[in-house]
Formats: sequence, structure tokens, C-alpha cells
Amino acid sequence: MTTNATNTTDTTVTGTFTYDGWDEEELSRTADGTRLARASVRNTFTGAVEAAGTHCAYTIVYRPDGTGTFTGHQQFEGAVGGRRGSFVVRESGTFDERGTVQGSFEVMEGSGGGALAGLTGSGTFTAEHGVEAVPYRFDHTLPGPAAG
Repeated sequence: MTTNATNTTDTTVTGTFTYDGWDEEELSRTADGTRLARASVRNTFTGAVEAAGTHCAYTIVYRPDGTGTFTGHQQFEGAVGGRRGSFVVRESGTFDERGTVQGSFEVMEGSGGGALAGLTGSGTFTAEHGVEAVPYRFDHTLPGPAAG
């Protein structure tokens, strides 16, 4: 963790998240078997990010070979490094035929609220099929307390 001249704190943190619920609906299927789906997902984050029951909305493309891509947004209400508030991330990623997901996310500019106002950052995660706890890495910057 470093504090720079603009009174912000740059931090890299890790933790895990688990899926609390996954509700998926197929939207369409092509003749070759490519499917488009949307999913509503709830997660619980532990570690430096503490948030229960986050809300996610994903659009997913399933290819006939078992691979695919996804994009979506996830809304957090909880704490980052002990500071409570809320924020939204945009996510994207791929998955292979074994179900391993490689994902990345970025905090949406201006989405931070409460003590997380001004939060910026990005991160990554890898979800292995059959493994409950998904590790994440989050590189972020938070404005420091107002100078007094």
C-alpha cells in the first residue's frame, strides 16, 4: 500500500468469492449450436473486499465446442479495506471446455458511494470448475481522508 502526493492510497488486495445463486435463461440458439444467455448471479466476497449478496447481470455466449465469453456488471455494497460503501464493476472474460473461467473487472467511474466515493481500480479472477471459493486480485486507489 502506498499513499501518493494526491492523498490517495494505491493498494493491491486478494480474497475469495463464492456463488450464492445463479439463475440463467437461454435467449437464443443458432443452427450450429451457439447459444446466447443471460444470468442473474449473487456472490459473497471475503478478504479485503467484504460484501454479501452482490448483484450481477451477465450476458453469456456458449460456443458449440464448450468454450465461451461473458460480459456484465456487478454491484457491491460492503467494505473495501474496512471502508464501507458501494460501487459497480464491469466484468468480462472467457471460459474453456473444462469450465475454467478467466475474468477481469474494472470499477465503473463515479460509481463509488459512501466511504468508497472516488474508488478506481481493476482486478482479475480465475474460477476452476468444481472449486467453491474463487480467488480474486484487486488493484485499486481510494482517496485519502480530507486534510485537516
